Amino acid sequence: MTAFTPIVLVHGLWHGSWCWSRLTGPLAAHGVPSVAVDLDGHGLAGRSPAARWSRPFDPAGFATEPAPSAAVTASSAAATLVAQIRQAGGGRPCVVVAHSMGGVVATAAAEQAPELFAELIYVTAFAPVDGRSAVDYLAGAENDGELVSRLLTADPAAVGALRLDPGEVSRHASVRQTFYHDVDEHVARAAIGLLGPDGPAGIPGEPLTVTRQRYGSVPHTYVVCTEDRAVPPALQRRFVADIDAVSAHPTAVVELATSHSPFLSAPEALAGVISAAYRARRSEPVTA
Repeated sequence: MTAFTPIVLVHGLWHGSWCWSRLTGPLAAHGVPSVAVDLDGHGLAGRSPAARWSRPFDPAGFATEPAPSAAVTASSAAATLVAQIRQAGGGRPCVVVAHSMGGVVATAAAEQAPELFAELIYVTAFAPVDGRSAVDYLAGAENDGELVSRLLTADPAAVGALRLDPGEVSRHASVRQTFYHDVDEHVARAAIGLLGPDGPAGIPGEPLTVTRQRYGSVPHTYVVCTEDRAVPPALQRRFVADIDAVSAHPTAVVELATSHSPFLSAPEALAGVISAAYRARRSEPVTA
């Protein structure tokens, strides 16, 4: 039996492995196997603050309760991701796809274990590589126009997380405009219902330094989403420039005219980009 290592799909803050479900079918149609993972503090690896479920709902309690995931950092989440990639590929290198703030974790993981990465594909993702944290980029001019900050309902320093209230119906329109403005309304509503409230502040808050010898040895592709309202295109292109400054390989750049969530709005187009990289970088087959 011939087998290839699968694509490993890494989500961003507040999301989980569920967000890739509309992409895995198109990838399979291209002959590409895929595995979606939950980052530490997310999906089945996450817990919500108790105040989220209290009835009557207490907004003040929700805004002040410490996050169960407050101890998660970029490095600790990366260590978990390394183990997930190793398991998915049986120890052989995989093509890893990282979205949004999941790019921080994937960046740290590529520095920790570059031998497990056949290629790292960023999808409108953060890639802090020069000793700064993702938070440091948020204050830059390239981030002007982003809509994420208006969604936060708590002080990240106080609760240890970037906290949303996706259950508040009055906020649904803002959440959709930020993440899913070109996504079918019914799919967008379902996605909003699946969002977790907490993105661990230690993921964007930890400064990362990578090396040319380790992270820089990994080939990179960056998918720029030109209609993104969460990570502005100017900031995406800044990450490409920063990656190229430490990489032995120039970053391949592909542009999609989509929102922050092409895996929901344009899964066939995104699958085409990923499958092309997979065919170019996949590991040699093994016979079992």
